[in-house]
Amino acid sequence: MGYDVVDSRAVSPAEGRPCELRRLTSATDLSSLAVNRYRAEPGEQIPLKYHYHDEQEEAFYVLGGALAVETPEGTHTVASGSLFTATPGSPHRAYNPEAADEAVEVLAIGAPTVEDAVHPYDPGADGGA
Repeated sequence: MGYDVVDSRAVSPAEGRPCELRRLTSATDLSSLAVNRYRAEPGEQIPLKYHYHDEQEEAFYVLGGALAVETPEGTHTVASGSLFTATPGSPHRAYNPEAADEAVEVLAIGAPTVEDAVHPYDPGADGGA
């Protein structure tokens, strides 16, 4: 049996990210599920780029503030206490709008943990990807 209790404050933030990212999975024995905690100040985005995944499903649970998620269908506003999901092949970019009054805190969950199957998405290109 394997169990872990992780204090997100004890996990060091990742370097080179557009916002604060704490990779909670790294402090556990999980291998098929990625769990990350993000804190983005106004004007910061969560992912490195507008993207989609071949296999990974993603869920963003907003712990505080309001998250904006751009998709080809429009921008969704995800309030605190709400969940936004993206299925494989669904382009998205999550961010905290510049006009926001506060930081947004998000718990992001993805499965399976397939890091090499992330593709940039160009919303201005013909056909998107």
